[in-house]
Amino acid sequence: MGLWNKAKSLAEQAPPERNRYVDFLRALSILAVVVGHWLVAAPYIGADGEVVGGHLLGILPWTQWLTWGFQVMPIFFLVGGYSNGVSWASTRAKNGHYSDWFASRIQRLINPVFPVLLVWAAFAFVATQAGMARETVRMAVFLALIPVWFLAVYLLVTALAPLTWKLWEKFGWGSVALLVAGAVLVDWLTLSQGVPYVNFLNFLFVWLGIHQLGYAWQQGRLSQGRALALFLAGLATLIGLTIYGPYPIAMIGVPGAEITNSMPPTLALLALGVTQTGLVLALEPRGRKMLDNLSVWTATVLMNGMIMTVYLWHLTAYVLVMVAAWAAGGVGLRVMPGTAEWWWSRPVWFLLWIAATLPLIAIFARYERGMGPAKREAPIPRLRLVIGMIAICVGLAMTAAISIASPEGVTGVRLWVVALPFVGAALVGFGPVYRWVRG
Repeated sequence: MGLWNKAKSLAEQAPPERNRYVDFLRALSILAVVVGHWLVAAPYIGADGEVVGGHLLGILPWTQWLTWGFQVMPIFFLVGGYSNGVSWASTRAKNGHYSDWFASRIQRLINPVFPVLLVWAAFAFVATQAGMARETVRMAVFLALIPVWFLAVYLLVTALAPLTWKLWEKFGWGSVALLVAGAVLVDWLTLSQGVPYVNFLNFLFVWLGIHQLGYAWQQGRLSQGRALALFLAGLATLIGLTIYGPYPIAMIGVPGAEITNSMPPTLALLALGVTQTGLVLALEPRGRKMLDNLSVWTATVLMNGMIMTVYLWHLTAYVLVMVAAWAAGGVGLRVMPGTAEWWWSRPVWFLLWIAATLPLIAIFARYERGMGPAKREAPIPRLRLVIGMIAICVGLAMTAAISIASPEGVTGVRLWVVALPFVGAALVGFGPVYRWVRG
């Protein structure tokens, strides 16, 4: 009740002009991601007694349709565009500096990452020294740290916000069309011309395009009628691209699939983002009315106060529960995913995963508040800011792509991958790391 009362106090203090629906969508999108991750990962013990890393979308192809509802990262980028637009406009009005704005926007996003990196680096080291199979260590670390890929992309999108805001001010909807055209060109080069690696550019074109829609929302350019039209246009495009076009139905990667819509993102994922944007904004009047209820608004404030902790640690909780089940003789893991028995057991597993997540929230949620950006007499030089940002992005991207667990070496840890976010944070001037480096 202490946390609830504190959240209620903060909820009551929220200024009346605050758009509560923005906070609600942020919380809803992260919760949907958590539920989706817990549902789609489907390990089981096979006939030979070995654990099989099952994937629900591959086992039951019809469940791939569910990703149209559970792949809600576009909503997070939409909300990010709205929030960054408000924040950057306020900073400019006060003649604030970009480096201070960037640090204040990103420190809450990055601070919670440090504990999860250190905990899993320590696990990889200890498990390797104890003689655990390196592939087993790698699988556990890789699964637990999957969420950090998103932070690398979101950090880059946020860093570019002043530039994309300027594009919005100058070209309006034309800036959105420009990014959509970029995504179309990239997919054409990839799918029709076979150009390698160019598809990685869509990490920018797709996510910046949706982020740009957040500016349109913040500027009042998406009325309920326009939002509904956007939803219908996006849905028609999405159906055309997937059912009748070359893109898969699943909006996340499926084992064995030739094309993935998320890594890197494709035009189909952009269409999903447009569809979801239109839908949630068409429902905004109802959502705002719902959030006038103090209990609903308090729950939203409470969730937003621990949102990154839930996101970063929910797969750690998943791994802990599954390891405990395996250690207990494979209890619950001998059921084939997709069967009726498997579906009926989901509520029990969800309760266990929630129970494992709660202590992690209690321990690590404090890092969301952090220490705030360090005070400095002069703005950080831009070159140093860029180098620091790149170091953080590369470190987080490599954590998700190749894992911090190393198949070679004495430590069993890719120390350079773990170190990069810390070095980048120090250069950019984030809270405790910056103070430590400054001495």
